[in-house]
Amino acid sequence: MDYTVMLPAAGSGRRMGAGENKLFLPLAGKPILVRTLSVFQNDPDCAGIILAVRPDERERIREMLAAHGITKVTAMPAGGGERQDSVRACVRAFMEAGGKDDSVIMVHDAARPFLSRRVIRELAETVREHGAAIAAVPSKDTVKQVADGIVESTPDRSTVWLVQTPQAFRAGLLAEAEEKALEEGFIGTDESMLVERLGHPVRVVGSTYDNLKMTTKVDLAIGEALLKRQEEME
Repeated sequence: MDYTVMLPAAGSGRRMGAGENKLFLPLAGKPILVRTLSVFQNDPDCAGIILAVRPDERERIREMLAAHGITKVTAMPAGGGERQDSVRACVRAFMEAGGKDDSVIMVHDAARPFLSRRVIRELAETVREHGAAIAAVPSKDTVKQVADGIVESTPDRSTVWLVQTPQAFRAGLLAEAEEKALEEGFIGTDESMLVERLGHPVRVVGSTYDNLKMTTKVDLAIGEALLKRQEEME
């Protein structure tokens, strides 16, 4: 089931303390960005990849793609100051290139290289039927709602899910949600939040706890351990 994936890749790496875009950092010998892109490059259902990038990094990324055989990138629009700006630029590039409203598009964190192809497939199937779906895992910890350092409530843990990416949508639905948020000056924490504002239900697809986002140096160490485990299992 064909889909196009969009990755905001214009970050700074501030929390990683990298001094550059963290996506360029090596994870077991390959840049994090390449590790993530390779998942989609090797998925026959992936019809294309759109990367939102910083203009001053575009040429470096082009060279990286060529060096690692990543051929599915079809566009690299300029990313914005907010993640939401970068995703909107990707969606616009897709639609301007002839993308159809009922096409399946996914938004994925460029720093999550351990996503499962099973999750991707289930997301695409769910979007075909229902229009919107996100990858998530049940919370293993008790969650507290806190204000000013004081616990206000304890949600039932069975109802709490930790949201990951990919998040998948019919293209026309996400485009509408992005443009409405822009018009109203609303900044959401993820794409699902923008679609929820339209009143459209968003389905949840069970993901894996391995689908980590490489945010800190500790995450890099965990990522290398995950890669080693994968190699041992092959």
